[in-house]
Amino acid sequence: MDVEDCIREGFLARIMPDSELVTKEFAEADYDLKAAEKAWEDKDCKWCIVKSYYCMFHAARAVLFGLGLREKRHFAIGVVLENLNKKGKLESSFVNDFNAAVSAREGADYHYTYSKEAAQHSLSMAKEFLSRMKLLA
Repeated sequence: MDVEDCIREGFLARIMPDSELVTKEFAEADYDLKAAEKAWEDKDCKWCIVKSYYCMFHAARAVLFGLGLREKRHFAIGVVLENLNKKGKLESSFVNDFNAAVSAREGADYHYTYSKEAAQHSLSMAKEFLSRMKLLA
């Protein structure tokens, strides 16, 4: 599935690019990163993983809003990131990291699978991802 398929299926919608929404989403991403760092300090591995994912989710949404897109399903964000990679605008490692964060968050939330190593890795990915999305926006 590509971006146009997602639009046809209603998983993405075209909107006017919105710098105010971009700013708000990056503020949310910063907030979630701080919460993930606090969870790490508190040794709350599950919450660290969940908040790391939401940091990445909001950072990616900021990019989408800048592109004039709004997601209706979380997976559509990954489709847009993959499209940016195919266009040479985003390194594949960030697409892979986003997908890994989705899996880690689902594992932590729905299957109660999380560890110190997974939390540390999620937090590290979130920091790098957020920095990269700010450059992309």
